[in-house]
Amino acid sequence: MNVLLRMFPAALVAAGVSGFANAEILTAAPGQPLQALLDGARAGDVVELSPGEYHGSFRIDRPLQLIGQQAAVLDGDGAANVVTVSAPDVTVRGVTIRRSGRDLQAMNSGIFLEKTAERATIEDNHFVENLFGVYVHGARGSRVSRNDIEGLRGGRLSEAGNGISLWNAPNVTIADNTFRYGRDGIFSISSSKDRFINNRFDQVRFAIHYMYTNDSEVSGNVSTGNHVGYAIMYSNRLVIRGNVSDHDRDHGFLFNYANYAEINGNRVTGGPLSSMIDGTDSGPDDERGMLPEPVRARPLRSGPEKCVFIYNANHNKFRNNWFENCAIGVHFTAGSEGNEITGNAFVNNANQVKYVGTRNLDWSTGGRGNYWSDNPAFDLNGDGIADTAYRPNDLIDRVLWTAPAAKVLINSPAVQVIRWAQAQFPALLPGGVVDSHPLISPPPRRTAKEAR
Repeated sequence: MNVLLRMFPAALVAAGVSGFANAEILTAAPGQPLQALLDGARAGDVVELSPGEYHGSFRIDRPLQLIGQQAAVLDGDGAANVVTVSAPDVTVRGVTIRRSGRDLQAMNSGIFLEKTAERATIEDNHFVENLFGVYVHGARGSRVSRNDIEGLRGGRLSEAGNGISLWNAPNVTIADNTFRYGRDGIFSISSSKDRFINNRFDQVRFAIHYMYTNDSEVSGNVSTGNHVGYAIMYSNRLVIRGNVSDHDRDHGFLFNYANYAEINGNRVTGGPLSSMIDGTDSGPDDERGMLPEPVRARPLRSGPEKCVFIYNANHNKFRNNWFENCAIGVHFTAGSEGNEITGNAFVNNANQVKYVGTRNLDWSTGGRGNYWSDNPAFDLNGDGIADTAYRPNDLIDRVLWTAPAAKVLINSPAVQVIRWAQAQFPALLPGGVVDSHPLISPPPRRTAKEAR
């Protein structure tokens, strides 16, 4: 097989690279049977890939390290998984992994971690043209870090996979990766106690998508130019801290039946959006699985549509977040109860708050509310709190939300009289959001590191 065998250096063993005293380095060359080398390795061995291409689907069924020299490529030739891992304590590092199969039901992936592949380490790899980049299918305690993951592009979004998918895999860390193209950057379902930190996302549907994932952390991530930054659904007791949504299209954050979360120090920034992504129109049909339409000249619009959308989400703490230049700062609806919203900055949003309901909600806690850039109040005693309460919405806003055609009357004398009457007689105001202790100045923007 012309495979070079040499003893694993004692210094590396002493440094903890392998826990096996008799570990060896097995060096593979392109054109020779890599699977046979993997099958012949002993627990703790290092399989080192020389530069070049290795074609096929490979399985790792014992604890070892698969390390690529520069320009080492594992090519799945468009069939099944490129690498399937079934053993615990496996490391895959420094390899380009490309061209998995395209079978969604089979979850074809660049690297597929089976349930028994506990404590896997997948780091410093480049994934390209795979249906799923990494699929963590129950492999608890694994770590996926410092990888560059490019998903499928140019077809139906419904037929693309995710950069990293995670199912029922507790105590997983996904950190310092970059994601581009495909469906979702990271998709997690039915898991717990995971950490998604310091990742970057570009041109995907949802940067991070949580479903039924509890007691976990999302911190220090950056989402740029995606449909939605962070979609948090049916998940409890999360820490969401120091993340950025920069010019995402629809929502910076979406909370749907997400409860008892701490949402602290995040930033959503909107502004004009380009209608072109790689020569196609990324309109709403793209999310429904339709092929993108050819680009037509049309004016740019601003996004996100909503900095944060809170839908049937309860007992969460929104503190020290910055929401700027969105069509709607926060859309709050569907019976969300028991939420604390304080110390946040709502800056230059076309509508600061959209709330259609009859309850009175006070968004201040302990004598401290939020900053509103359109609040013309005074602070005569210099305590940093405005002297009058702030109401982001009035009766006219409610009419416009339920009957958008009424916008043609917005500057009419009748509307001005109604708004004057509400100002003179506050009892005329409908139930809704009030900030009884609004901040006179915005809180300082905090870096992701400071928020954590």
